[in-house]
Amino acid sequence: MKIIRVKNSIPALLIALSIIIGTIIVANAYRYKFRSTETISVTGLAEKDFTSDQIVWTGNFSRTGYDLKSVYANLKSDEAQIKQYLNSKGIQDSNMIFSSLDIQKLFEPKIDANGKTVGSIFNGYTLTGKVTVDSKNIDGIEKLSREITDLLQKGIEFSSSAPKYYYTRLNDLKIDLLAKAAADGRLRAETIANNSHAQLGGIKKATMGIFQITGKNSNEDYSYGGALNTSSREKTASITLRVDYEVQ
Repeated sequence: MKIIRVKNSIPALLIALSIIIGTIIVANAYRYKFRSTETISVTGLAEKDFTSDQIVWTGNFSRTGYDLKSVYANLKSDEAQIKQYLNSKGIQDSNMIFSSLDIQKLFEPKIDANGKTVGSIFNGYTLTGKVTVDSKNIDGIEKLSREITDLLQKGIEFSSSAPKYYYTRLNDLKIDLLAKAAADGRLRAETIANNSHAQLGGIKKATMGIFQITGKNSNEDYSYGGALNTSSREKTASITLRVDYEVQ
């Protein structure tokens, strides 16, 4: 009768089982690590049209003459008339600021008989003042900026700048846009995950993009640092949000 010895085969069997189990553990660990590093990266976008609620308008006025004292007196007289005129149009003193005066000496070149410049001749002083009106009465200030020629009829050399428009609740607007951009990004990521037969996990990283304000229905170029339109009363705000999601 033949006797089969199995004593020496037991250690070999244990070693083989250990190798198989170790291989399975390593494979599962690698598969878990690989799955945990898988991400879906999307960029959410949100836009919103809004109307400016603040207007800033500036105007400059000047006087020129040889006697500085007289020129200054005339300019201060113009300033008083401008203030009175603005008050008559419903502008309160608290809504207007008169900046400090700018003084320039004027010179003209002195030409000799040969047509060469040999010096300069003093040609008087030019004093310039500036008034800034900051108000929420956009319609009234827009009308005022167009009708300021009334001051010219009083002999005041006044030049009007184009109004600038602002919005005083930008922080609230930005928060609202961020929420909408996040929802848009989530929808994009879910679409990708569903079409890839995967399940979307939590957010790994979120980075806010550039906050832009452009004129509504305009062809303005976006700026790397963020466009800030001040020339349009009607504006469009936009923001982007880049989000990385885990894939389960």
